Formats: sequence, C-alpha cells, structure tokens
Amino acid sequence: MTSSINQQILLKSRPLGEPKESDFALVETPIPEPGQGEVLNRTIYLSLDPYMRGRMSARESYAAPVEVGSVMVGGTVSQVMKSNHPQFSTGDFVLGYDGWQAYGISKGETLRKLDPNQARVSYALGVTGMPGMTAYFALLDVGQPKTGETVVVSAASGAVGSVVGQIAKIKGSQVVGVAGSDAKCNYVTKELGFDACINRKTQELSSALKAACPNGVDVYFDNTAGPILEAVLQHINQGARIPLVGLISQYNAENSPPGPNLMPLLVKRALIKGFLVGDYQHRQAEFVKDVSGWLQEGKLKYKEDVVQKLENAPHAFIGLLQGKNFGKLIVQVSEDPTR
Repeated sequence: MTSSINQQILLKSRPLGEPKESDFALVETPIPEPGQGEVLNRTIYLSLDPYMRGRMSARESYAAPVEVGSVMVGGTVSQVMKSNHPQFSTGDFVLGYDGWQAYGISKGETLRKLDPNQARVSYALGVTGMPGMTAYFALLDVGQPKTGETVVVSAASGAVGSVVGQIAKIKGSQVVGVAGSDAKCNYVTKELGFDACINRKTQELSSALKAACPNGVDVYFDNTAGPILEAVLQHINQGARIPLVGLISQYNAENSPPGPNLMPLLVKRALIKGFLVGDYQHRQAEFVKDVSGWLQEGKLKYKEDVVQKLENAPHAFIGLLQGKNFGKLIVQVSEDPTR
C-alpha cells in the first residue's frame, strides 16, 4: 500500500432542505486491519444515488438513517488488499457497501466478486448493479409492459430511467421519456432509442404528454413523483400500472408536499405499487444473465458520469439532487487497474 491514511467523508450534520457541503466532513484516519472472516478493500469507484438523501434525515424510512459523525453510506467497487476470508484473495475485484471512504473493511458474505472480462467493473454500481436491478424488476414485475403499449419514464437519462426505456423497447413498447434538458432528451431518443422525450423544464407537461402519447399511458415508471406524476395521471389508460421507485421531487422538502389528485387511479382501476430493490436480491442471477446478454449484444447502452477524487463527492451529490448529472453518477476514488 502506498499510504497508511484512509480518507473518509462523514455526515457532519443533518441537512434542512437541500444538503450543503458543510453538512459533510472530510477526515483522515489510519487504514484499518481486517479481522477474522473480513477483507480490507481499496475503493476504486463510489456510487452516488438519490436514496442517500433520505439516509441523511432522521425521519422514519425503509432503512436506518446514517448517524451524525458516521461514514456516509454507499455502494462501492473495490480491490481486495488483504483477506482473512477463504473465498476472497488479494487482488480480487468486489462489489460492496463500504461507503464514502478510500478503504473499508467488509464481511465476506456482503461482497460479490466481479469479473472484469464480463463487463466494466464500474458497471456493477449501475447497469449490472442496484440501479439496473431496479429498472429490470420494477418494470417487468410491476409495470409488466406489453407489445404496443406506451411506457412513460421520468428521469429518463439517469441510471435507472435510461435502462428502463431500453428494456421497454426490447419488450416491444412505445417509450416516452421525461428529462431536464434538450441534451438529455436528444440522448435518450437518438442514442437509446426512446420514441420521444419531453423536456420538463421548457414544455408544459400535460399537453406534451398528450401529443407524445396519443393512445394514453399504460405504464408510468415513476422516479420522481410530484408534478410529473400529477401530469401523467391525466393520461393513464384503464388498468395502467405505476411502479413507484423514487421521490426525487421531494427529497429536499422540509415538509411533505401536497399530493396529486388520485381520482384517475380509481376511475381507471390503475395499479400503483411501491418498489424496493432489496426485495429482489434472491433473483439477482436472472437479472445479471439478461442484462449482461443485452449489453454484449448491443441492445443496451449505458452512460456514466464520472467525478474524480473522493473529496468532490459532496459537491457531486448535491448536483445529483439538482439533476446536474448526465448518466450514472460515480466517483473514481483511486486508480482502476482494469482500464
């Protein structure tokens, strides 16, 4: 190891509304030693995801909040530096959950070994990891798109939405994205094959949806809730399905915002169902097989937004919540020997 120092980013204070860089603290600590059944990992890539905003708050949620003064949580791709576990060796590449730090200690059962020859190791934080699994199972198990149906996807150029739209196209659906800039809309239509895309910042949502979805909406993959959900509900078909995956529009809200009119759900006998990817871990092999195959066949494209250096993670994360990223946002913490 070239250094004996471990950089960590801690949650310094719980944010009110939008997080600030002062809510985080960069500290240096000694690199820890792994115990029995543990491995020491050097972080190569750190995933930044919207769910982390919820973990910064003390309010009740589906997962425990990060304690003030503790390392921020997050998925990581790492290289094993020392191993006291029989299934992992020095030099292995692994997917884990070591959080916002340069080195982490992991139990062997919490790691998944990665094959750099199968796909880029960074993809394990995106298209072949948690965001990809979210897209795959929420769309196919909850949304259940059928050939010829219309699927609308919010946050369409993001880590989850971009995969959702492409899988829906593979399944024979018409796909309409909603994104936050013309550049993002051009990307999802021209590069990813969406049939249309609405710029939520420059177009009136309801009229734009009516024009883009002349046959109504059968599946709405909801990453945001808020105004987009409210607009989509005006155009849902009978029996529509809505996987509710994210609430980006209200993650920074200090008070619960007023909800949309849910009457169309009643009238159209539509299904809206909350989705947590952790419920699908037992089906990971099924997901990896399909998505890896689509990547190798060129049916699935993927974009990463890579930020350099751990100290830049807070700034990048704040930008993520503002929609400034373009593609799956990751931080490159150290050298990637596979590239």
